Amino acid sequence: MAHKKNKKKKKQEESGLVKGRLEIVKSGMGFVIVEGLEKDIMIKPDKLGTALDGDIVRVAVAPDIRRNGRAHGEVKEVVQRGQTQFSGRLEVKEHFAFLIPDKQNMPVDIFIPIDLLHGGRHGDKAIVKITEWSPKARNPVGEVVSVLTHESDNEVAMQGILVDSGFPLHFPDEVMEQAARMPEGIDEGELHYRRDFRKVLTFTIDPIDARDFDDAISFRELKNGSLEIGVHIADVAHYVTPGSALDQEAYRRATSVYLPDRVLPMLPERLSNELCSLRPNEEKYTFSAVFEMTRQGKVKDYWLGRTLIKSDRRFAYEDVQEIIEGAEGDHKDILLLLNNIAQQLRKERFKKGAINFSSQEVRFKLDEHAKPVGIVVKESKEAHQLIEEFMLLANKYVATYVSGITVKDKPVPFPYRVHDVPDEEKLKLFTTFALRFGHRFDLNSPEGIAKSFNEMLQLAKGKPEQHVLESLGIRTMAKAVYTTDNIGHYGLGFENYCHFTSPIRRYPDVLVHRVLFECLNNDIHPVKHMEQQCRHCSDMERKAMDAERSANKYKQVEYMQDFVGEEFEAIVSGTASFGFWAETVEHKCEGMVSIADLNQFDNFELLEHEYALVGRNTGMRFRMGDRVKVRIAAANLEKRQIDFVLTEAPPTPHEMKKKKEEKPKAKSTRKRK
Repeated sequence: MAHKKNKKKKKQEESGLVKGRLEIVKSGMGFVIVEGLEKDIMIKPDKLGTALDGDIVRVAVAPDIRRNGRAHGEVKEVVQRGQTQFSGRLEVKEHFAFLIPDKQNMPVDIFIPIDLLHGGRHGDKAIVKITEWSPKARNPVGEVVSVLTHESDNEVAMQGILVDSGFPLHFPDEVMEQAARMPEGIDEGELHYRRDFRKVLTFTIDPIDARDFDDAISFRELKNGSLEIGVHIADVAHYVTPGSALDQEAYRRATSVYLPDRVLPMLPERLSNELCSLRPNEEKYTFSAVFEMTRQGKVKDYWLGRTLIKSDRRFAYEDVQEIIEGAEGDHKDILLLLNNIAQQLRKERFKKGAINFSSQEVRFKLDEHAKPVGIVVKESKEAHQLIEEFMLLANKYVATYVSGITVKDKPVPFPYRVHDVPDEEKLKLFTTFALRFGHRFDLNSPEGIAKSFNEMLQLAKGKPEQHVLESLGIRTMAKAVYTTDNIGHYGLGFENYCHFTSPIRRYPDVLVHRVLFECLNNDIHPVKHMEQQCRHCSDMERKAMDAERSANKYKQVEYMQDFVGEEFEAIVSGTASFGFWAETVEHKCEGMVSIADLNQFDNFELLEHEYALVGRNTGMRFRMGDRVKVRIAAANLEKRQIDFVLTEAPPTPHEMKKKKEEKPKAKSTRKRK
């Protein structure tokens, strides 16, 4: 398979034409990422044609190679637009108008005929959709979709973030009509094709403010003494059929996007919050992984298939956590038993090579105007782990089942969720740094690396360096992606893994349900473009994460505006040649101390292998994980940027040595004989 792919790539290169995804940087230079090529193809701004950031393009590659080994070329065709809507400010003239886009790597303004302004005026903030772009025209033509000027600053910012990340704010009319026509209730005819769990104890455990419940757990004891634990997932594929308007829109979005004050769903609310949501006392179609297990968490047997359930109870994580910690509550004995099994599964995972990273997440407390009034650090407690472990179990068993099936001696095209081994260069850099804190790594095998990571994380727990070691350790890791090439999931320690458990908010899970159903019915129709769909879903996942980061940053800046001029303890969270980033201990908000501010103490240089800025004359250093005292100088919402100034310089090596020498020796209390 890989040989054929390489042959195809070689043929494309010889013809001078390749297809890939375009990324445009702030300078206007473009880079086309082509599968199978080690280096991206560089595209000068005047060779971009009508291509925009995120587009799938065909490129003519120039015969000569640059000194850095990177080919350069020219865009010949836009195969697929990555984004058609943009936010910005309107500039209106007498006979025409333009949108000046907010997006920094959008290389052109959008021309708008006066009759397509739809009420937009000069200076208004607006969202504009590109309707056409002739290869001979300098600018694309668009029309105003919505005018945001009369919205709040928060609304303008959040909508702009979503649109500029490539996510449409509204569903097309055809999609909404199709969703509205979906029938409610259960078709009794479906009982011939589904296993009936309506009389088995079933419940959901979700965040307290959740509106879509796409997974449920069922429990019963079997006559042979074993436990039957069912993981039931909303059967979205029952409603979203291949090629339908609903399906095309769900694929285009590929994921729901979670911002601090809203969710932009992958599916219309008619499905995500009603038909597919596993609400209490409602009969629902589900796709399930049902396990026969011992009380110690050993799987004796399993079954996969379509089911029918009726949830008896909705729990919030907080409810279950209180029960785990000793409070009384519904189904207490069962919840405690399930928690015990989940902890056994978790322990076994780490024993077999899963890496126990625990990254901190923050949640904003918002008032009625979506203004942040507080910040809460989210903790992963045993109630969260209970659900997590059973979802991981289901995902693993589904992937393992499909991986064992072939069609014409070839693997079934399937969207695995994979995670590669750490990058060798990044790992070497990190292990040298970790050695400074006494942590030695076994780099002889992937298993040895994983074991070393877990030992380091365990030993560093509660120590000042814990945060920096976790943060840098995560950076050495490859990004998890969707692909048909099943290389396993290194971080979880699984040979086979996929996403099966969240089809309301992730399109790959819908694909998994479809392939699994075909495999179970021995009626497999391999999807020819599965790898292309996987790449698209990975791209959209990355865009959603970028949007979430941008929105969180906006809220951080908005929150810290109330503290300008105040002083805080912070931890150095990143270093660069132009300064260092620091995160406040109290709020987990990140800002920058610029090199210009540091120059009052010394001239600093970046030592990459030490993750540190070091003074050339004094030896003063700022290293990731160091504590510093900073004052908030500015919080700029438009730039989404917090500026810190240092209020206290750390001691130089000379000062530290002197202080150590001057430290009085403790007097002996031993009596003379």
